[in-house]
Amino acid sequence: MGAGETLEETGSEGRERLYPSLSNPNWLVLTERRKLFSAWLSRIPGANLEVLDVGGRIQPYRTLLDGRLGRYLAVDLRPTPIVQVVATGEHLPLKENQFDVVLCTQVLEYVPELREAIKEIHRVLKPGGTFLLSVPAMFPADSEQDLWRFTPASVGLLLSAFRSVEIRSEGSSIHGLFRTVALWIACFARPSILATLVRWTVIPVLNLSAMGFAWAVPTTNDQFAANFSAFAIK
Repeated sequence: MGAGETLEETGSEGRERLYPSLSNPNWLVLTERRKLFSAWLSRIPGANLEVLDVGGRIQPYRTLLDGRLGRYLAVDLRPTPIVQVVATGEHLPLKENQFDVVLCTQVLEYVPELREAIKEIHRVLKPGGTFLLSVPAMFPADSEQDLWRFTPASVGLLLSAFRSVEIRSEGSSIHGLFRTVALWIACFARPSILATLVRWTVIPVLNLSAMGFAWAVPTTNDQFAANFSAFAIK
């Protein structure tokens, strides 16, 4: 969906990203990301926050700031009813030192000039402002514009200009393994009737099995983690 995307469609996609159904192959990482972002955003003081969402065509994490927003500005290449500025992450048409918080979730993998995008985000943040980032470590390529995958070391390198950086995996290697299997099955389940059956039977079983294994065999190993999130302070 792009220019023809309706407000209802945008809202539905955002809700599924924030509170994914158990039949979603990405349920594990999305659930972990919500927990991480909720905890990190609760650490940001104040109200009337000026927030920028880079790649904000659906804004799933906006509701985590309910009651604390002064302004929420979304920048994206794909216009939707809730995108105010159509631009690239490498060239934000915004003044410096404007925002208390910048969000950028699952966007950098499509950005050709990663360092320029991070420089722009750093530039528009106020001193002491917070940057919340989420990037994939493992995911099937979904378009010709899909360019990058990330490790904690590469995320740390990209965010080296920030004075404080915390990088966390969106689930352990156990979550990453089960999520990868779920995605593989979802990608190759054909025809559509089989895909629907798999989505409502096999995928929930895999998601719940991952949670069971993670509980039974606690681990902080993230070598096979599917995604990483970061909390950085300018």
